[in-house]
Amino acid sequence: MGYRTFEEMPVWQKAIDLSVVVFKLTERLPRKEDYGLTSQIRRAALSISANIAEGFGRKHTKDKLNFYYDARGSLAETKNHLIYGQRVGYFTQTEFEEAVGTIEVIWKELNHQLPHPKISTSTLTLTLSST
Repeated sequence: MGYRTFEEMPVWQKAIDLSVVVFKLTERLPRKEDYGLTSQIRRAALSISANIAEGFGRKHTKDKLNFYYDARGSLAETKNHLIYGQRVGYFTQTEFEEAVGTIEVIWKELNHQLPHPKISTSTLTLTLSST
């Protein structure tokens, strides 16, 4: 489906919503985390939608894909920070599960923007028998 603007992309909409959720979650973190977890997780979360938007604006497919891969990296980084925050008691289990659920949805939608390599049965068999 073709979109006229990146704002029309459901994956971008979910990503920007996630950055707002992360912002609100980090509002109550201790001041000692201002230059640590708070800053890192906010930048990582906002980078997801920013990379999707920048990829949308690129003309060449290879450029688009690089930004979509970067968005996926930022998505993984955001999840990592959420795991840490939950483990040290900054986020409740419910907050954590809701945010990670959104991350998983975005991950799947981002994967639909990326090419999927064709794997032949013989390659798969060779790979499996080598292990």
